[in-house]
Amino acid sequence: MAKRTIMENVKTREDKVQMKKQLGLLEGVAIILGIIFGSGIFISPKGVIQEVKSVGLSLIIWVLCGLLSMVGALCYAELGTSIPRSGGDYAYIHESFGNLAAFLYLWAANLIFVPTTNAIMALTFSQYVLQPFFPNCVIPDGGVRLLAAATICFLTFVNCYDVKETTRMQNIFMFAKIAALVIIILAGLTWLFMGHTENFENAFEDTNTDPGKIAVAFYSGIFSYSGWNYLNFMTEELKNPYVNLPRAIYISLPLVTLIYVLANVAYLAVLTPEAMIASEAIAVTFGDKLLSYMSWIIPLMVAISAFGGLSVHIMTSSRMCFVGARNGHFPAMLSHINIERYTPTPALVFLCILSLVMLCTSDIFVLITYCSIVESTFIMFSVAGILWLRYKKPTMERPIKVSLWIPITFVLICAFLVLVPCYERPYEVGMGVLITLSGVPAYLVGVAWKKKPLRFQNINAKITHVIQKLFMSAREERDDF
Repeated sequence: MAKRTIMENVKTREDKVQMKKQLGLLEGVAIILGIIFGSGIFISPKGVIQEVKSVGLSLIIWVLCGLLSMVGALCYAELGTSIPRSGGDYAYIHESFGNLAAFLYLWAANLIFVPTTNAIMALTFSQYVLQPFFPNCVIPDGGVRLLAAATICFLTFVNCYDVKETTRMQNIFMFAKIAALVIIILAGLTWLFMGHTENFENAFEDTNTDPGKIAVAFYSGIFSYSGWNYLNFMTEELKNPYVNLPRAIYISLPLVTLIYVLANVAYLAVLTPEAMIASEAIAVTFGDKLLSYMSWIIPLMVAISAFGGLSVHIMTSSRMCFVGARNGHFPAMLSHINIERYTPTPALVFLCILSLVMLCTSDIFVLITYCSIVESTFIMFSVAGILWLRYKKPTMERPIKVSLWIPITFVLICAFLVLVPCYERPYEVGMGVLITLSGVPAYLVGVAWKKKPLRFQNINAKITHVIQKLFMSAREERDDF
């Protein structure tokens, strides 16, 4: 009887572990493609062309952004298999540089680039959904923000309800978004092969070679590729991560680069640089010129892409907040999970509130620059962690080990992209640095200060109990074999 009870307990623990690991290779690819193929490819081409001015350099930047993402993905394949914990950059910075650096990343992520990215995707979705209802006038700003807020709340609810439903939805959106981009590419290339090559004549005429402008243009491109590292946030939920994590990266990034470059060729074949800069929604302008009575399909496709990208971004980024709380770097109640569905409900709701705050502005390009500068800085530190861990822990198990020149090259390029815009966008850089450094006193009070007053501890305990009852959540059961 005792032996049977032990075996039943072991089986129950194994079943719990398998319940956590719900994501296979297809779901991993769907997550990466789902978050990359969001709103970026429909708004960022304007941000690139308005900085560099020329068709030729614009396409070169899109290719280089793809190559940079692939180099970064190679580095993250080593990080993800060497440190197989959820949390992505947070887990890697924590392992490499300790508590304070990891806390500052978590602080900046939750105050800047995670809610900002959610706001960008939600605003893009709202603008393209409402655009057909306001064909000859400006869309009311209040309506755009209200629909964006409702979308963020709805997708947060879906992610709280069941992660399986969300991943099934990502599979559908992945294929829908690829099909949408294929239609744009085929339409643009058909137009090009019909002899309309005038936009590519003198492709480098009027090129802006200012390093600051080029670096800012890179940020628009990088924003469109952002998301290639987000599967690393969910390593603990991935089946056979040593195999599926690198495979998902290797399948996704070359495909994304090819589609993005072809999509930009299609845009530039139909629209002049001046038309792209003047357009408020280049995908709609593209459709109006080329698709005639079928142009309504473009706003629909963009809305689907932004909606799917926002859903997967909410799902993956909440795991970073959850893991940070589990390690004691955020309030303990955010480390709780729903006891029935195994979803980090408190963390999802917390990020939902911060994303709603970011809707105080609807200027997408300011949000893109503001978000990308800070995120690129911490990605640079994550990859620099490879170099530090090679020195600090040479015997560390590394199922995937990249050549040393790969992380060195990536760090140097990121350093250029972070430092050069300091004189081109001093306000955005300054605010990013200020908000990040404001995490230092928060760390000293919230984390480093261990002996807090009893009254403070009692208030914190009461708040935690309310959160547990409200979200039917409890601390995660962690089984160590």
